Amino acid sequence: MRVFVRVAERGSFGKAADELDISRAAASGHVATLEKHLGVRLLNRTTRRVSLTAEGAEYLRRCRRILDEVQDADETLRGSRSRPQGLLRVDVPVAFGRYLLLPALPEFTRRYPAIELDVRLNDRVVDLGAERVDVAVRVGPLQQSGLVARRLAQISIVTCAATAYLADHGEPATPDDLSNHRLLGVTPSSGGSPEWSFPAPYTPKRLKLRFAMQFNAAEGPIIGAVAGLGITRTVDLMVAEYVARGELKLILERFQLPGPFMSLVYPSAGHQSPKVRVFSDFAADLLRRRHDEVRGWLTGASAVTQRTL
Repeated sequence: MRVFVRVAERGSFGKAADELDISRAAASGHVATLEKHLGVRLLNRTTRRVSLTAEGAEYLRRCRRILDEVQDADETLRGSRSRPQGLLRVDVPVAFGRYLLLPALPEFTRRYPAIELDVRLNDRVVDLGAERVDVAVRVGPLQQSGLVARRLAQISIVTCAATAYLADHGEPATPDDLSNHRLLGVTPSSGGSPEWSFPAPYTPKRLKLRFAMQFNAAEGPIIGAVAGLGITRTVDLMVAEYVARGELKLILERFQLPGPFMSLVYPSAGHQSPKVRVFSDFAADLLRRRHDEVRGWLTGASAVTQRTL
C-alpha cells in the first residue's frame, strides 16, 4: 500500500522507487501483487507516465487514511508521547494563520523539533478526511460530522476606522449613521454584497448599507481601514494590535456583538495522536493568551478615548 501511494503521488515507478530506496522492478512488483490480490487494475501504465484508474483513485483515498492511522499507532507504541514526531497537517483560516499561528511557529518548532509541519492557510471549509488534515481551526458551528471538537474562545465583532478618516468624515454615533460613510466589507462566499449585523433594531434590512469597497479576504478591509479608506467591521483578534498602536480606533462600541466560537477539530480516529495533542494544546494556549491580550489592548484603548473625551 505504501508503494502504491508513492507511485500514485509521483506518477512514476522510477521516482517512487528512488524515494523508497528500492528497485523499479520491486516497486512494479508490489503494485502488481496488490492489483492481483484486489482483482482490479489500480494504475494505467504507459511508456511515459502512470495514472490512476477510477478504482485506483478510490483505493488511494482509503490507503492514505489507513496509513496515517498506522503511523499514529506506531508513534504511540514507540513512546512518542514523550517526543512527538512525524508529519502534522494543519488547516487554519488565513487570518488566524497570519496574525497568530505563523508568528508563534518558531516557539512551536523549538519545543517539538521532530514534528514536520504542513500548514495550510484556507478560508474554505475542507473535508479533513479527504484532504488528510490532522487538525484544523474552525470558526462558528461545525459543518462536518464525525469530528472531535475542542472549543477555545469566543470572538467579538467590532467596528473601527483610522483616526485620519474620522477626522475628515466625522464619527458615527449609531449604526444608522453608517449610510453617510465609506464602508469596507468582505464579499460573502455565496456572492453578493456584505451584510453587517448590529443589536436590534439595527438589522441589515433596516440599515441597507452600501459598500465603497469589498474584498474576498478578511485582511483586505482591515488594511484599507488602516490606510484611511473607510470604516470596517471585523473580529477583535484581527484588529487589536492596530488599535493598541493607535492605527485604528474602535467606534460604535455600544453596538459590539459577540461573535462565533473558535474551535479545534480533528478526525475522530486521530485526535489522540501525540503530535495532534501537543499542537492542540499549543494552539489553545496561544489563542487564550492572545484573547487576554486583546481584551487588555481594547479596554486600554477605550479608556484612553474616554479620558480624551
